[in-house]
Amino acid sequence: MKKIEAIIRKSKFDEVKKALHQIEVNFFSYWDVTGVGNEKQGHVYRGISYSTSDIQRRYLEIVVSDEFLDRTIETLFESAATGNVGDGKIFVSEVSEVYRIRTKESGNAAIN
Repeated sequence: MKKIEAIIRKSKFDEVKKALHQIEVNFFSYWDVTGVGNEKQGHVYRGISYSTSDIQRRYLEIVVSDEFLDRTIETLFESAATGNVGDGKIFVSEVSEVYRIRTKESGNAAIN
């Protein structure tokens, strides 16, 4: 099993969620986060300078079986990309075990 952590634009979240559901990834956690990016210059709007180094993003945490890994990552690439700087990052790590509390199931049965 793998844990996928993805940081994406908030504006792309609905599209990403829909795309994940279409490939039958129906359970994941998400929350709003603020990060620091590479862009150092600010933007001026109506005479007020705004910092763009603090970036509002959405953080997704998805646990999938090994068979779903490539499909899930490809779906994230397709649905989260705009082609511009700041589209986000994907991190993949190994999950040694998972348990469903209600039924005490473990392994792939607990995440499906």
